Amino acid sequence: MTPSRPASHAVVVGGGIAGLTAARALAHAGVRVTVLEGSPSIGGKLRVSEIAGIPVDEGAESMLARRPEGLALVRDLGRGDDLVNPGTTSSAILSRGALRPIPSGQVMGVPSDLKALAASQVLSPAGLARVPLDLVMPETRRGDDVSVADYIGARMGREVVDRLVEPLLGGVYAGRAERLSFDATLPAVAAAARAHRSLINAVQGIRDTAPKNPGPVFATLPGGLGGLPPLIAADIEAAGGTVRVNATVRELRRSPDGWRLTIGSARDPERLDADAVVIAVPAAPASRLLSFEVPAAGRELAGIEYASMAIVTLAYQASAFPKTPDGSGYLVPGVESDTETGGRGVKAVTFSSVKWPHLRDRDPGLIAVRCSIGRYGEEHLLQRPDEELKAVAMAELAATTGVTELPVDSRVTRWGGGLPQYNVGHADRVAGVRAAVAREPGLAVAGAAYDGLGIPACIASAHAAADRVLDHLRSRGGTNDVRDGAGGKAEGARTQ
Repeated sequence: MTPSRPASHAVVVGGGIAGLTAARALAHAGVRVTVLEGSPSIGGKLRVSEIAGIPVDEGAESMLARRPEGLALVRDLGRGDDLVNPGTTSSAILSRGALRPIPSGQVMGVPSDLKALAASQVLSPAGLARVPLDLVMPETRRGDDVSVADYIGARMGREVVDRLVEPLLGGVYAGRAERLSFDATLPAVAAAARAHRSLINAVQGIRDTAPKNPGPVFATLPGGLGGLPPLIAADIEAAGGTVRVNATVRELRRSPDGWRLTIGSARDPERLDADAVVIAVPAAPASRLLSFEVPAAGRELAGIEYASMAIVTLAYQASAFPKTPDGSGYLVPGVESDTETGGRGVKAVTFSSVKWPHLRDRDPGLIAVRCSIGRYGEEHLLQRPDEELKAVAMAELAATTGVTELPVDSRVTRWGGGLPQYNVGHADRVAGVRAAVAREPGLAVAGAAYDGLGIPACIASAHAAADRVLDHLRSRGGTNDVRDGAGGKAEGARTQ
């Protein structure tokens, strides 16, 4: 009897949504997988805990439902019937001293409907008058990349950037429009703008070709999106994989048969050998791990900056509000919130119990509110103690909703260096990383630093990394333990 051949071993560094998804795809393809997460818990930016007895996410609270990858993953885990959608997605912008509706006809804040823009009163009369000049101006030439502020400001004026585009981008990147890449952060708009002289016409073209009934924008799980990572981890372990926490990888080196990872402290290191490795950690630790064997990738990753932020979650008695909020929340432009100029400090507010009916059903007498604080370059604001950040959030709500009672419960969650900045030149950096990694057999990268911060984008990058690893393992002699059609490619096919 011929002894069975041992399964190929892949190590995934990082236990966030990208790392877990890559590990799951590999485990279901018959690969022996080990996930190494340096922190005490898995999940990365997906985490949920109770506030006043209600499970409210501390990080990302939903995923985009109009990209298929996230929903497909939940369905593959057998939880598709549990998915819930918002009760309302209507939101506002705090502009010129009042909450004003986000105008219809826009794509990530870039307007196409001038009547709706005027009706919203988000812009000043002078700012509004500047916008239609886009229709008659000559083409604005741009090279390989340009900042969001430079291109949109040149076409429509600075107020559109400051009071519409920047608040919406700030909700994703917590970045600055002067630094963010137009191509990397607004790819659909940037691509359309290359085919149209007018930016208004470019955005209108996007809207004209969009599905008329696209369905819900967002989805989550009733117990919070932070419940998704444990489901994936359990599925990995059921398929024979291992998920470890408090396992910081300090070093990655080539070995005669693949890769060797050094885990733990310098005084008591642990060595782990692998046939393939997926690096699914933020850019800075990824840069350090790759700097020896793949220095070109390490240098490119070192150029990706990150923004820090905090989420202050407050639970109020519903009766504390003079009027129950009727929208999902509002955004605060940097020109309104800049603390250097006496602004408010909060960049976004979500009325979670209004947005998500399942939270309201848990306790109709409570309203949970999430206040996001901090943009790129506002580290000084985040150095305040928790109690001061709570006070900032409470003052913001008092000013906009009239609530004056104290919350019955509160929580401050800090995400230091949590959001990668897709600054000008980001696409070239990512291309440089991928080109360097592609020259190293059995190595792949995944995560939010590359092709998108949202959960579906991270899942897509995870499947691409798993596909690369599986291709490598199959190309090696004697790797028929890896099953065809069970990895990232099969997962990706189900998401189309």
